[in-house]
Amino acid sequence: MKKETRIAEVRLEETEDKMILEGYAIVYDEPTLIGDETYGFIESISRDAITDAAIKDVPMKYNHMDSFLIIARTKNGSLTLTSDDVGLKVRAELLDTQSNQDIFKMVKSGLLDKMSFAFVVSEQEWDQNGDVPKRYIRKIERLYDVSIVDTPAYDKTSIYARSLEAMDLELKTMELEERKRQVELVRRKLNLKIKIGE
Repeated sequence: MKKETRIAEVRLEETEDKMILEGYAIVYDEPTLIGDETYGFIESISRDAITDAAIKDVPMKYNHMDSFLIIARTKNGSLTLTSDDVGLKVRAELLDTQSNQDIFKMVKSGLLDKMSFAFVVSEQEWDQNGDVPKRYIRKIERLYDVSIVDTPAYDKTSIYARSLEAMDLELKTMELEERKRQVELVRRKLNLKIKIGE
């Protein structure tokens, strides 16, 4: 399974003594065009896709970078991920560090306003009917991180390219399976005719 990323909005809540970032990392059952209509797909994430195991230990990062200090984390309670009727809600209470103050100020000023999340899918379905393939994500095996990002350009990232590569592979596999099924059907019909002829 390949790791993928998606983009979402991030907002802030400011109190006298706390720096809080929040938003929805995932919006359930919301068809979203990934890429474009020429070379892309429409994706929808089921409201049952997220399990407790998938979000057991999730860090909030900046641009998915391991080299940047972690902003918040579910493990210590500074990051909470809550599934509700809308989607997977993210709420991060930032520790008072210099890097977190910088992130918070950049969100407040509008320099940073997007959040991305990295994940691996364990169950999905593809529908090739129509001009643009549709992908229904039924289960997310693991949410690797949620990240504050400065450049949410899917089509310019290798991660996005890998998502499209995975789509191609999945659709080709489906086509092969369908061909095998058709061949098997013809074989059974021929066998039935031979038996009837006997």
